[in-house]
Amino acid sequence: MAVRIRLTRLGKKKKPFYRIIVANSEAKRDGKFLDIVGTYDPCKEPAAITFDNGKLQEWLGKGALPTTTVQSLIKKAAAPAEQ
Repeated sequence: MAVRIRLTRLGKKKKPFYRIIVANSEAKRDGKFLDIVGTYDPCKEPAAITFDNGKLQEWLGKGALPTTTVQSLIKKAAAPAEQ
């Protein structure tokens, strides 16, 4: 049973909002999860990405694997904002 850090979709039709969650890899996309570690709002300009760094580092330390999408969001959030 692997634990993954991935996105779950919220919001209205054509106005997505995502939570970045920690869940069992076999759980449904919008099903049960273990913890919420952040949010992602692609509708804002620029896209709003927030993380609870303490929780994120705790789960990564326990061996949770982020999906490729979440990995790219972590990199974007860590990079300084260019204006």
